Amino acid sequence: MFKTTSNYSANLQTLLALLDDAPLNSIVVAPEVCLTGFDYDRFAEAAAFTHEANAEIKKASLEKTIALTMIEKIGDEVFNMAKIFHKGEVVYERAKARLFRFGGEHHRFAQGGDEGVKIVEIDGVKIALLVCFELRFKDLWKKVEGADVVCVPSWWGVLRADHFKSLTQALAIMNQCYVVASDSLNEECSKMSGIISPQGRECANEGRASLELKYDEKEIKLMRKYLDVGIK
Repeated sequence: MFKTTSNYSANLQTLLALLDDAPLNSIVVAPEVCLTGFDYDRFAEAAAFTHEANAEIKKASLEKTIALTMIEKIGDEVFNMAKIFHKGEVVYERAKARLFRFGGEHHRFAQGGDEGVKIVEIDGVKIALLVCFELRFKDLWKKVEGADVVCVPSWWGVLRADHFKSLTQALAIMNQCYVVASDSLNEECSKMSGIISPQGRECANEGRASLELKYDEKEIKLMRKYLDVGIK
């Protein structure tokens, strides 16, 4: 996590430096629209920057899996696109399905459909992705049930920081999986990134730009075996 500035190229370089420091074969989650922020005054420029960013993040994903969202124009519409990069390719992408109307997102973005919310398997790990406000919708929790890891790139308001902590922890406990939640360090955001284990234990960022937790498939299997709630 880091603070997004008005300099898109500098933001990209900050992200690339953090990605370079991440361990090989890791799953990395960056905050929602971390490269540009919700820069509505330069909306067309923000969407155009995605082309440059895509190319650079593909290179950074050769030995890592990277999840984030980017502002992208497709045809005549602009979307907040959730993407997972792996081995130099975009292996999953969809438009944000639940826009934050209180923040006016619906006036700027076209909305994606719920059908795009699904689990993808990458190197034997089942990964799903919920974008910020989508975390509040219990029907979307059902769609990611069975994932080993749920990525949550976010730009979560500081006034509702406790909600972010509670919802991400509850998602990990309910779905007996890892939840990797990444929020921005910008002033208006909660700054409460964390990795939550299937048992609900949280490794919080505590002001760090990045944090790590070793993925343990056994922990998922144990939870689902001994506290059997029907998740396979």
